[in-house]
Amino acid sequence: MATAIDAHANSTRHTAVSPAILYFGTQVSLLSTVDDEGHPNLAPNSSVWWLGQTAMLGVAARSQTGRNLVANGEAVINLPSVDRVDAVDRLALTTGRDPVSERKAAAGYRHVRDKFAAAGLRPLPAETVSPPRVAEFPVHLEGRVVAIHPMGGAATPEEADTLAVELGITRVHVVESLQVPGHPNRIDPERWRPLMLSFQRFFGPGAEAMPSRLASIDEEWYRG
Repeated sequence: MATAIDAHANSTRHTAVSPAILYFGTQVSLLSTVDDEGHPNLAPNSSVWWLGQTAMLGVAARSQTGRNLVANGEAVINLPSVDRVDAVDRLALTTGRDPVSERKAAAGYRHVRDKFAAAGLRPLPAETVSPPRVAEFPVHLEGRVVAIHPMGGAATPEEADTLAVELGITRVHVVESLQVPGHPNRIDPERWRPLMLSFQRFFGPGAEAMPSRLASIDEEWYRG
């Protein structure tokens, strides 16, 4: 593997390509939200980045997560370490929407009402928002929606296919083993082993963690 990486690094020959997705490597999370009845939904997400105390989420507008964010404006970003990859993968190809759209059904998605049970995870009450946290994950970021930006030129969230959601972080929880000794508000990056996604495949700080069922979908499906 090192030889291949070195070859890419030293190459100066580039070509124009048109990937259906641009997931060159991002943090995996499980987003927990609640619907109008207070029922929780838990969804894998790898479109997230942070600036200061704000997280930017990319979500499908018609997904249950997207609908819940628009309606209720709260979420918890639950970050798994690489050793929890199996729980994340159990939620691949599941949706909180019922009925399942024809497009997702054709790709193999199925409706799951209790996502926590399906993933083998336990809900833990949040402190500043309504959606629950994931007890088994080492990092939880509670937050409230600051702004929702319809993407693709849409005028409103209802007209958009995808949304960029600004989430103001209201509380951060980490397991004690991630804290820097003597610095209770600092995370030790040498102890934090994040789960990453690159072109639908799971990776940790080193090698691929395990095969992803999500990779059974052809990348061109996302272009639609």
